[in-house]
Amino acid sequence: MKVLITGGYGFIGSFVAERFYKEGYEVYIIDNMSAGNKQYVDFKHKGYVLSVEDRKCEEIFRSNRFDTVVHLAAQVSVKTSVEDPRLDSKSNVLGLSNMLSLSQKYNVHKFIFASSAAVYGNNEEIPLPETAVCDPISPYGINKWIGETYCSKWKELYGLETLCFRFSNVYGPRQGSVGEGGVISIFMERAISGTELVVYGDGGQQRDFIYVEDVADAIYRSSYSSLSGVYNLSTNTENSINELISALQGLHGTVALKHLDQRQGDIYCSKLDNRRIANDLDWVPKYSFQQGLAKTYDWFIQTHKLKEQLQVKTKQQSSPSRLGKVIRMLLPYAENALAFGFTAWISLLLRDNLSDFIDIKIIYIILLGILYGNRQSMLAVGMSTALYIFDQLSMGRELLSLFYEPDFFFHIAIYLFIGLVVGYAVERKNTMFESKKQELLTMSEKHEFLTEVYKETRQVKEELQQQIMNNGDSFGKIYSVIKELESLEPEKIFTSTVSVVESVMKSQTVTIYTVNKYGSYLRLLARSSGTQFDASKSMKVEEFPYIQKLLHEKKLFVNKDLNGGIPLLAAPVYNHGKVVAVISVYTMKFDHFTLYHQNLFKIMVDLISSSLSRALSYVEATAIQRYMDGTPVLKPEVFADILASKQMANAKHGVEYVLLTPIESFEVSDITPQKISKFLRETDYLGMSMDGKLLVLLSNSSHQEAAFVLNRFEQNDIFMRMVDEEFSYA
Repeated sequence: MKVLITGGYGFIGSFVAERFYKEGYEVYIIDNMSAGNKQYVDFKHKGYVLSVEDRKCEEIFRSNRFDTVVHLAAQVSVKTSVEDPRLDSKSNVLGLSNMLSLSQKYNVHKFIFASSAAVYGNNEEIPLPETAVCDPISPYGINKWIGETYCSKWKELYGLETLCFRFSNVYGPRQGSVGEGGVISIFMERAISGTELVVYGDGGQQRDFIYVEDVADAIYRSSYSSLSGVYNLSTNTENSINELISALQGLHGTVALKHLDQRQGDIYCSKLDNRRIANDLDWVPKYSFQQGLAKTYDWFIQTHKLKEQLQVKTKQQSSPSRLGKVIRMLLPYAENALAFGFTAWISLLLRDNLSDFIDIKIIYIILLGILYGNRQSMLAVGMSTALYIFDQLSMGRELLSLFYEPDFFFHIAIYLFIGLVVGYAVERKNTMFESKKQELLTMSEKHEFLTEVYKETRQVKEELQQQIMNNGDSFGKIYSVIKELESLEPEKIFTSTVSVVESVMKSQTVTIYTVNKYGSYLRLLARSSGTQFDASKSMKVEEFPYIQKLLHEKKLFVNKDLNGGIPLLAAPVYNHGKVVAVISVYTMKFDHFTLYHQNLFKIMVDLISSSLSRALSYVEATAIQRYMDGTPVLKPEVFADILASKQMANAKHGVEYVLLTPIESFEVSDITPQKISKFLRETDYLGMSMDGKLLVLLSNSSHQEAAFVLNRFEQNDIFMRMVDEEFSYA
């Protein structure tokens, strides 16, 4: 399954991405890297450096059919939202609407939106339930509230399943110094760096801090749930700033404090009511405040050490780079000065030999303009003017007299005109070149992005093609094993079921139990033939809580706690809404114990239920043709089919059975068959053989168990014996 996480390189997003990856999802990330860090996501994933409002996002949705979209990308600073509401709206509203539109367009199953407690504003109700009045006091809170409305309307208008979480103060490793839970990261950074902690007010302000891994857990679990609407995500507990400082001192030691006046508008106490999410999702936070702080502190300590090492290395490398930058900045001026010196030397040396029509200074201006553009050309004009004045003064002219001669102004005008024209032309050429270069860069980035999407799509196509051709759970393979279920005889379907599940789930520990009509017992009907696999022949429902839950809820059971003695997977088989059998898988490869294989198992059981329901309906419809007139005795041809199924089950899976026959012959119409049928289990059969003998088929029974049945018959004046035929028994 595929999940797209926007803001996946950020603080919360990286933990959410990691959780989905551990659960077997293919993880895709969109992040503009304004606050993210790719080093936070060190597992296999696909990342795109884009803003969520960018139109290129559609290419990602078009190429990958996502099952879930978790929208965490946002501008998270309340202060920034106040200073620049337009920037906040661009990310938190336009970005959200783009993600919602693409999710609806490309059939995303579930859309999860990260809202905030900021939507409540200065509401003094403690704790705050989801039904509390929303009155945000900042553009950030307003836009989060608008985002919730967008999600609600997309569900109403387009049927997109949306879920909004109002986070309380999230904290943990990888957190920066901005956002609603930033006080913990700020305090830790200051404590580790030896800076005093600034406390506004008396430190009694209380907040509902929640550890980031608890948030990631709730988001993942809600992704496959039926939850929708708006939920608080919090711990429903209060911790004051003073308690935070005390806990930090316990981890770090004494820290310096600085108290300032309480900031105007700060909420003194904040706590969100999490009872709805606890009840509806069966979720509670795993980490206490002290445990979360300890894990966060360890991360900040390690990060601080790495930063110190990086600073030393950067300092060693920065001096040469600064010098190089200064040299690159001064080089045009140095070359201009060198060119001017050469021009002055040539002009003064060859002053008497140069024609009046040749002015070396004009060549100097043109060259500097061509090489460096307008700035250096105008500098060359100034220096050429100074050189011309010096040349005239050295010839005995007075400075004041120069300003009365038209020839002087003509020369200056020529220098200025050439300098401006050449400089402007070169600057225009450079501007056009930079524009084309930027355009080429943009097109190259787009081409690179589309090429990347194309290669990814090709890779997915090839993987799917190989899966269809070779994988054990390909369409062709599933079709071939399902063909085994095409029968109108329930016994054949039960026998084939074990082979089908073994083949698809790649497990040799499969069982199928039938449920008695009272729902109190399960009796083994077929099992895998592994020598080390021992399955109980009967199970009392009240002794197995997982069976009680399965029969009551009629849903797939998954042994997520890996408890011993019970199957990893178990699912009910239905007939007209009633559970008639239970299929179980006890062991499987660890890398197959994924959500994908769980869904595959459920699909297989649904197909088996369909085949069995069809067969049982056929049996009910043909009951008159199956039994001998007015008796519970199966006709010879029907009994022969059932016996053949038992023989096949014995040969393939080692399932035992025993045949009994009366010692004395009697008529079928006699009362004896009626008496015999009363002592048989639901899985046993009474029928007539092809040679006219009355036979009892004891399913899943050994010779010892058959002896017990014979004794019970004898106590009721029914005398029978085992059929001495050459059958193989397990």
